[in-house]
Amino acid sequence: MTVTATSVDQSDQARPESATASRGARLLRFVPAAAAALSGVLLYVSFPPRTLWWLALPAFAIFGWVLRGRSWKAGLGLGYLFGLGFLLPLLVWTGVEVGPAPWIALVAIEAVFVALVGAGVAAVSKLPAWPLWAAAVWIAGEAVRARVPFRGFPWGKIAFGQADGVFLPLAALGGTPVLGFAVVLCGFGLYEVVRLVLDGRRTRAVRRSAAALALLSVAVPVVGAVAARPLVSDKAENGTTTVALIQGNVPRLGLDFNAQRRAVLDYHARETLRLAARVKAGEVARPDLVLWPENSSDIDPFANADARAVIDGAAKAIGAPISVGGVVERDGKWYNEQILWDQVKGPVDTYDKRQIQPFGEYLPLRSFIGAINKNWTSMVRQGFSRGTKPGVFAMANAKVGLVTCYEAAFDWAVRDTVTDGAQIISVPSNNATFDRSEMTYQQLAMSRVRAVEHSRTVTVPVTSGVSAIILPDGRITQKTGMFVADFLVQKVPLRSSQTPATTLGILPEIALVLVAAGGLGWAIGAGVRGRRARGV
Repeated sequence: MTVTATSVDQSDQARPESATASRGARLLRFVPAAAAALSGVLLYVSFPPRTLWWLALPAFAIFGWVLRGRSWKAGLGLGYLFGLGFLLPLLVWTGVEVGPAPWIALVAIEAVFVALVGAGVAAVSKLPAWPLWAAAVWIAGEAVRARVPFRGFPWGKIAFGQADGVFLPLAALGGTPVLGFAVVLCGFGLYEVVRLVLDGRRTRAVRRSAAALALLSVAVPVVGAVAARPLVSDKAENGTTTVALIQGNVPRLGLDFNAQRRAVLDYHARETLRLAARVKAGEVARPDLVLWPENSSDIDPFANADARAVIDGAAKAIGAPISVGGVVERDGKWYNEQILWDQVKGPVDTYDKRQIQPFGEYLPLRSFIGAINKNWTSMVRQGFSRGTKPGVFAMANAKVGLVTCYEAAFDWAVRDTVTDGAQIISVPSNNATFDRSEMTYQQLAMSRVRAVEHSRTVTVPVTSGVSAIILPDGRITQKTGMFVADFLVQKVPLRSSQTPATTLGILPEIALVLVAAGGLGWAIGAGVRGRRARGV
């Protein structure tokens, strides 16, 4: 009897310990999923308006820890969670005025691309020098996301979170692909260094080649950024020009500001007249050229004499050419157009926006979307047509490249204004639809990266803010507040030399995509050989 009682006591004591261990094991299974989502959130926090660019490194270090050594199927799911953690907060502004459904749908689709990247990173993570292959896979994913669907959505490129970072000079070397690659490589390399150190403490044996490659993954991007600094310059090569940016503001926030089109035009004319009065009084330098934002005249000045008279009066008062953002109908089609308005001759040149925004400026899948919710189709009743040529306006003594709002996210749309002769770049925008969200700061950061990428002054005139003047080294020298009427005037350098990024164009991106393809091919081949060997 004594033996039996003892056995029962031992069994009763063992059960709670076993149950606790089982619960702990179940909870541990959720750790990779939680870490993937939280590292995505950490990556979001590294983006503007915050200046915590360096958080991208631990974000990718944790993502590397989550994915390394796992199957591609696990990588697919973990990558999707990482994408949700990153993109849900980053793109929340897309639902500011239209509700959460389009925002969630956009994120759900864009996170699929990140999921595929996760699968690819998991596959190459078993290779030697895996951070190199994994970083290239990430950039390949960005390259695809920037092109499909509906001509792409590159918002959230890693490069766009690095406007305040030490890696920024790499934009001048190889554009956004090289800048993003360096950040991701450094992040994955950081995890690999930590992993090898911990393994070394346990086993007291670390291969020198593995340690050297891990250290190089961290060191090469940093050294490369330092070496690229001479490519960044704000010196004038072709003299200077005095530029004025007009921010007229809008009557009210949200989508219904479009109903106040004449008020918006009048606000921008009024702010231009206020600048003209300050110039006449000798309080402000006379500008050589004036830049109005996108949608500053949603009344077609070619078809409406009153709008034409307002713009003409503003140009004559300031005594300088104005680039006016208009909505223009031509041959039954509508265009989001920049109009070069000479103070003597009137309208003399135009640029039609080429990369128009799906679901904002035109509506793909209209019948399908209408079947889901008729209110969504009514928001985009008349879609815009695309322009076909880059826009470079000859304004006073400067050649000004036009990149309208959403186009700033696309590498090609900015580069071909420079290769077409632009000495400065203007990014006229209209962010009034998105309230006081982070969207305007994210877009401003893109313009800072573009300034360094092509070594050009970038001006950002916005209807409601934040308008800014950015020098070729990426520094913001002047900016406005949001939802205030204001103007900025500054003498800026004119430059005509091309950075390696401008000259090379798409070639660095193609090279990194080929590296990614090579790594994936190696990983797939190694997996097939391994399965065959196990079968034998």
